[in-house]
Amino acid sequence: MTTRKDIAERNDRALLQAARDVLAEDGAHASVAAIATRAGVGIGSLYRRYKTKEELFQRLSLLSLDHWNEAAEQGLADPDPWAGLAAFVHGCVAFGQGLLAPVAGTIEVSQEMSAKARRGDELLAELVRRAHQAGVLREDVAAVDISLLIEQFGRSPVVDQLRKQGRDDLLTAAAQARRRLIAIALDGLRPGHGPLPGSPPGEELFTSRWSNE
Repeated sequence: MTTRKDIAERNDRALLQAARDVLAEDGAHASVAAIATRAGVGIGSLYRRYKTKEELFQRLSLLSLDHWNEAAEQGLADPDPWAGLAAFVHGCVAFGQGLLAPVAGTIEVSQEMSAKARRGDELLAELVRRAHQAGVLREDVAAVDISLLIEQFGRSPVVDQLRKQGRDDLLTAAAQARRRLIAIALDGLRPGHGPLPGSPPGEELFTSRWSNE
């Protein structure tokens, strides 16, 4: 028997997924109406669950931070430093970790978000430190490089375009091509390559965008 709680939870999952999908397509201009339509629920149902669009995006941010931290912890649990780092990157990219970048600076960063983000920074720093110490990660790669790499691959323009066109026949090939590109990028993190241009990016490039002051 389906209860009201079951329906509410199902609608919430649909809303969160719809918000992610619409963000991928429309960025910070994603509208509440478009999200509700994509989720197949009325706009009233959305506002009963989330009072504002900002509240919805804050919830998405927390879920994204939780996934980042869980993926990093799993990576650190792997005794192989390179396998752990690579699995972390693959897991974050598959989740679409960079989809929320367009809302950076447009929503208030809650204390809970800040705490989880700090924890994520610590975990990634440890993944990078461990890989450097093992000699499996080139010395000129910093933690922020990894963060930005994940953000770049967190969405695939080709996959997004094919979905819009309804070309389901090409989605599998596009997903495979995306995995190949990630593998190529990961190989570039290994030692044995020429020096990277410029200095490592600073934390402000990744974190300051979230300040709306």
